[in-house]
Amino acid sequence: METERILLRYWQESDAEALFKYASYPDVGPRAGWPAHKSVEESREIIRTFFHNETTWAIVLKETGEAIGCIGYYTHETSNIPIGENDCEVGYWVGKPFWNQGICTEALKLMLDYCINEKHFENIWADHFTGNPASGRVMEKCGFSDTGMLNRCSQLVGGDKEMVKVFKYNG
Repeated sequence: METERILLRYWQESDAEALFKYASYPDVGPRAGWPAHKSVEESREIIRTFFHNETTWAIVLKETGEAIGCIGYYTHETSNIPIGENDCEVGYWVGKPFWNQGICTEALKLMLDYCINEKHFENIWADHFTGNPASGRVMEKCGFSDTGMLNRCSQLVGGDKEMVKVFKYNG
């Protein structure tokens, strides 16, 4: 899956340094529900344990070949929000140097195409912490609307820190 600027591919252990570079920013992880990474080895372990699956992709800047963020989907069994058996929840983040450049919007559009045309999910959901409205704007640009629901986010590392606003794709 790719656009002119980015491609989505599975994570590799060789991405550990790039992951640490962007996931160690103190204001990146907490916006997505996890603590900032403390070492390259921790990032490597995250790739091995959390990212080594068929539902999580690195967002790679084609110009450099570097992983600059992450996107993926969760089924009803692992979602942070109550969704149906044929639904999914999407989630994403990108390194701070790449904020406000439309990269998350591009990545989310690619993921939506995959979830609709390859996985055939009935409904696609997303959520963002109330303190991160920029993520909600990405969702809206991609055809999601605010459901008005708030949910406590307990699935993520770090547990119940903040409420999340729940969005549903209307494409």
